[in-house]
Amino acid sequence: MTGRERVAAVLEGRRFQNFIIAVIVFNAVTLGMETSRSLMDGYGGLLHVLDHLALGIFVAELLAKFYAYRGGFFRDNWNVFDLLVVGIAVIPATGPFAVLRSLRVLRVLRLISVVPSMRKVVSGLLAAIPGMASIAALLALIIFVAGVMATKLFGAIDPGDFGDLGTSLFTLFQVMTGEAWPDIAKTIMEQAPLAWIFFVVYILVSSFAVLNLFIAVVVSGMEDELRQDIREEEAKQAETQAAANQEILEELRALRAELAELRKTTA
Repeated sequence: MTGRERVAAVLEGRRFQNFIIAVIVFNAVTLGMETSRSLMDGYGGLLHVLDHLALGIFVAELLAKFYAYRGGFFRDNWNVFDLLVVGIAVIPATGPFAVLRSLRVLRVLRLISVVPSMRKVVSGLLAAIPGMASIAALLALIIFVAGVMATKLFGAIDPGDFGDLGTSLFTLFQVMTGEAWPDIAKTIMEQAPLAWIFFVVYILVSSFAVLNLFIAVVVSGMEDELRQDIREEEAKQAETQAAANQEILEELRALRAELAELRKTTA
């Protein structure tokens, strides 16, 4: 086994992965503690040292991956994600880059790339983006149509909420989330008693129908990722079984050859 293979084996080992997870969680705690003025007054120096120690571990891990995988490092999107997150923290947070200091907390997101179950969830969400885009366009179309209707129907009754198209779109978005929509509806229904029909139909279509489609698409994407994982696991098992079968066949051939030799010697 070469040096690169040994380093790769250590990086992919369960113990090292657990160690990185512990460092990420510990770093998240220290970053959270830095938001407390009292803790910073008493232990600010120590917290900064611990933060730099965690960053040093992450940089060392990336350098080890560069050494072990070389060009293959960039073929794994999660490695690129780790490089970007850690790279932001390495940039000096002074002068025009001072705002980047607040982005150090992005290092906590490395937990996604390290924990396999989180990777599957994020992969499922990313796989669902094309379907989600279509549903988002459908939802925008529904809100636009409802906004034009509400402006014409209720603009004179409640100009504060439906006076123009922009105001109506914002109000309908608020209604879709379920925030204070009964108060808005009651104001309209004082002069238009049948306005409840518009609000009920709009909420049923936008909230219960379209938004549930988002959930369906995301679940479908996660199921596809799960099926892909199952297929990969079955392929690995098939390769292992094929290798075992090949080894058994070779042993049988060797036994047959030995038996043939014995027969020749005894004949």
